[in-house]
Amino acid sequence: MSIEVSKAQDVVTAASIARPRSDGGVKAGGVFTVVCCDEDGNFKWTDTFHNLVVNQALQDMNVKYFSGVGYTAAWYLGLINGPGASNTYAAVDTLASHVGWVENTSYTGTRKQAVFGSATTADPSVIDNSGAPAVFNIVGGSQAIGGAFLTSVASGTSGILFSANNFSGGDKLVSGGDTLTVTYTFSLDAA
Repeated sequence: MSIEVSKAQDVVTAASIARPRSDGGVKAGGVFTVVCCDEDGNFKWTDTFHNLVVNQALQDMNVKYFSGVGYTAAWYLGLINGPGASNTYAAVDTLASHVGWVENTSYTGTRKQAVFGSATTADPSVIDNSGAPAVFNIVGGSQAIGGAFLTSVASGTSGILFSANNFSGGDKLVSGGDTLTVTYTFSLDAA
């Protein structure tokens, strides 16, 4: 009689490496898109550039969203003088105090209202004024525009400076009769 002995052994090892997302955060950022046409409507140039969202804007978002204090849906776009190479931007800039750059006012009327459409529900959530871009009608002679900014007031320095920056490709030349069409796109991304 033969006796067969068999031995079986299974070993299973499993490991999981995960990075917990307990450090949840949000990234905020915006992009300006500017298109210039001459007085006859002929295309001259375009530029798209990211902006610096300043500290005052970050605080303003928190205060308005979480505290419900002083909410306004009115936002305005403005232009910045060249030379952009000399312009500097700081997180501590405010509309009343921004020593590194100067507002350009060589256009008809006051700052142009940014009428934002609906925000997307994706990540990132995006909102823009592409349905009604801001249009600046340039007056005066030839001049250099350095960039753009977003604020909560049509004129003066009492409002919130939200963001500002230079064109990505350096100063842009404009002449009287030109129009600058400015679109601002802002996104909030879960970090």
